[in-house]
Amino acid sequence: MAELTYENILIRYGELTTKGKNKKDFISRLADNMRQALSSFPDLTFQQTRDHIYVHLHGTDPQKVIPILKNVFGIRSFSCSLKVENDIEKIKQAAYKIMEDKSGTFKVKARRANKNFPLHSDDINRQVATVILKNFDDRLKVDVHNPDHELIVEVRDDYTYIMAETILGAGGYPVGVGGKAMLMLSGGIDSPVAGYLAMKRGVKIEAIHYASMPYTSQEALNKVKELTRLISGYQGQIRLHVIPFTEIQLQIYKYADESYAITLMRRMMYRLAEMMAEKRGCLAIVNGESIGQVASQTLDSMKAINCVTTLPVIRPAVTYDKLEIIDLARRIGTYETSILPYEDCCTIFDPKDPVTKPKIEKCEMFERRFDWQPLLEKAIENVETIVINPSSRFDEADDIL
Repeated sequence: MAELTYENILIRYGELTTKGKNKKDFISRLADNMRQALSSFPDLTFQQTRDHIYVHLHGTDPQKVIPILKNVFGIRSFSCSLKVENDIEKIKQAAYKIMEDKSGTFKVKARRANKNFPLHSDDINRQVATVILKNFDDRLKVDVHNPDHELIVEVRDDYTYIMAETILGAGGYPVGVGGKAMLMLSGGIDSPVAGYLAMKRGVKIEAIHYASMPYTSQEALNKVKELTRLISGYQGQIRLHVIPFTEIQLQIYKYADESYAITLMRRMMYRLAEMMAEKRGCLAIVNGESIGQVASQTLDSMKAINCVTTLPVIRPAVTYDKLEIIDLARRIGTYETSILPYEDCCTIFDPKDPVTKPKIEKCEMFERRFDWQPLLEKAIENVETIVINPSSRFDEADDIL
């Protein structure tokens, strides 16, 4: 049996089909994202249509392309396909080749987009199924309700595309169609999941991390870089902005009641995130907060913290419980890195009895005790920005931009 060589991958859109007049822009963005994700395969070419994108392989092994396509948001599903001329005999020959190594039950599902093709869809179904049954009736039977294999025959204006396996994509919207936001990225489980969920809704992200050297370690920072690398595969690359936060934290503990320390730190983090977001053209702040999970994530705390920024704050995991967040972290591959025992700035300075119903007036009273604005400006001036992509490694010195 000759090895089957697929020539194309047919991409099916997800929610893009609901976009009406904006659909063309969404498709163009998806095609651009696919080109970027597959840039290491120079022989690939891309063909956009209203209903599909075709990836022409030109000899590239589809098994190397498939894992990357699974991470591109905006793709509902895709299939490797054979491309033949709009001729029923050639269609039957290609169907024979695709089904040659299969067993069980099947159905043929023809779609006749080219209305000039002389056979109707039902006629194509019957003729193709007849060829398969005639040659493989010892191991293939027709089941039109629940088949093991669905052989799809798409007769289009230029060629006919034939495929027998549908691979699920990541769904959602193409990254970038929803603008850009600044992700507050800790070393924990929740914030990488929040970044993933934001990207799935078409939001391109940059990330900000608050480092408290020397109280936090280089290993903790490398952990955050690795988390950034793990989620960068859904976007192509991510800019990680590392903010020096030690001096701000020390001033908070010097002038404020310890029970308010986390609340005040979060208020400062939001201010820094807003300053960095405006500098980088981001339209919102994203974080991994989930209602009631910790003291700073009660509704009272969120109100006292959120009021320092005028930017929208997006909390994609806000109604998830911890087990749901962990399940999703495992699925996207960030969980094992998130649980590495390197503490971030929040856990290293975690107060024993944090307030769960902070008052805005009391926060402002503590903040009036020290001149925090120059500290924020100094932190922004000393930010270190690292561009991270799926192939980044952190065992050597990083390139700082």
